[in-house]
Amino acid sequence: MSAWLKDETTLRTGAAQHHGVDIFALLRDQSGPQAAQVTAAGAAWLAGAAPYPRSTLAHWEERPKVPGVLPCGSAFDVVNVPALFGRRMLEQLWAEGPGSGPVATHRGRMLLFAAPGTAQRLPSLLAWEEWGTSGSGGGGDSGKQRGAVPPVLCHGTGDAVTVPPLTCVPSESGPRWVVAPDTRSPWLPGPDVLLWACVRVSRSASSPGAAHTIFPRADQGANVYDVTRRR
Repeated sequence: MSAWLKDETTLRTGAAQHHGVDIFALLRDQSGPQAAQVTAAGAAWLAGAAPYPRSTLAHWEERPKVPGVLPCGSAFDVVNVPALFGRRMLEQLWAEGPGSGPVATHRGRMLLFAAPGTAQRLPSLLAWEEWGTSGSGGGGDSGKQRGAVPPVLCHGTGDAVTVPPLTCVPSESGPRWVVAPDTRSPWLPGPDVLLWACVRVSRSASSPGAAHTIFPRADQGANVYDVTRRR
């Protein structure tokens, strides 16, 4: 994980004093599973996606436990998949692939933060690989061999997504981080990497062997897992 990065440009979001908590001090001093905790550098990266980053940081300082809404297309795109399929994608990305960027969950879906431009390219790659959910354009046996692929929603330029609060209790309902942003320049998977993960999950779904999982059981809360390969 990235170490705490003191950044005076983000610690002072405006001349006026805020009556709320010092969000950056809170992010620095918090304890707990760090894979699911946003750092100050990560908060600065998230705010950079907004039209007015300083105002966004000031708002988060006043309300650190409230979800936010950020536009896609500049700092990141988002690939939105059902939670179970997304968990299996992460298993593939971390066990056999390059890892992932930030990841969040919201309303039974998993949001994988991806490189800008992914939302435009990934759907066509999925269709070309005959992974489309409509079943068009492919042979009759491909679906049986590769397994079913749930709807994959891609959010890019012109779209916005709900992001979890910067600070939250794991037991709370609502959006939360699975892999929280922890650096100003996080590595983000592109469409080719996410296509690979979809292919691996779909093929493994029809495989008789049970794959090893890096996630705890559902009743334990998916907050902590191996991030030694985190970029």
